[in-house]
Amino acid sequence: MWPVLQILSQIQKLAFYDNNAKPTNPNFLIYSARSSTEHGSSRQPLNNNHLDEAIPFLESNRQTQATTMSTFEPVVVIDGKGHLLGRLASVVAKQLLNGQKIVVVRCEALNISGEFFRAKLKYHAYLRKQTRYNPTRGGPFHFRAPGKIFYKTVRGMIPHKTARGTAAMERLKVFEGIPPPYDKKQRVVVPQALRVLRLKPGRKYCTVGRLSHEVGWKYQDVVARLEERRKVKSAAYYERKKAARRQLAEAQKSTASEGVKSELAKLGY
Repeated sequence: MWPVLQILSQIQKLAFYDNNAKPTNPNFLIYSARSSTEHGSSRQPLNNNHLDEAIPFLESNRQTQATTMSTFEPVVVIDGKGHLLGRLASVVAKQLLNGQKIVVVRCEALNISGEFFRAKLKYHAYLRKQTRYNPTRGGPFHFRAPGKIFYKTVRGMIPHKTARGTAAMERLKVFEGIPPPYDKKQRVVVPQALRVLRLKPGRKYCTVGRLSHEVGWKYQDVVARLEERRKVKSAAYYERKKAARRQLAEAQKSTASEGVKSELAKLGY
């Protein structure tokens, strides 16, 4: 096989090139196979000289694509409070498949539309599903923790038995409460999954934390106690931060005179 065709087999297209043409745009380097009478000129297969001219343009195009596609954040921390379970899971599943790493905290504060009794009946119906031969080995395994419930909801929206799906699920972390180090990181919300924006006012809803507590989750009180401690520390930190900002603003006003400010402005400060 020609060296040229070895490279063309990787891009899965047959390339033809005019002898007199010059590569000016990498998008025009690939031609479809057509008859010479259709174009009015004879087209010949690429030779090594043409390949040497085309490689720099292909490399520059590859670098441009790598620059434009690197738009992911290292880790996105989502505050699950006030989000609808299924709507948030669908957004998270799509982002995981795209390669984004996601951490979801406060899963016990996720919401489910509909009254609590309806959700509890549905979950008890789910608890009755089991394997005939050995439930402890064959599953399905019924998770009680809010984080595990959200994890399994996301897993149902991902082809988790494939290599792509397995890699996507490894990018997801779920927590009850906000443990360190995520208590000191910026948290975001998903507007298209917020209950106050998606449910009509007055509609009934329940929390995943209450549902988990009713079906066997034993750590609701522990998580609530740890959250109270975290909120106290967070409030104290915010007060110190406001005081530091106020002192900095007062110092900037009092120390620098108008003459000094004008001189610094001329120097670019």
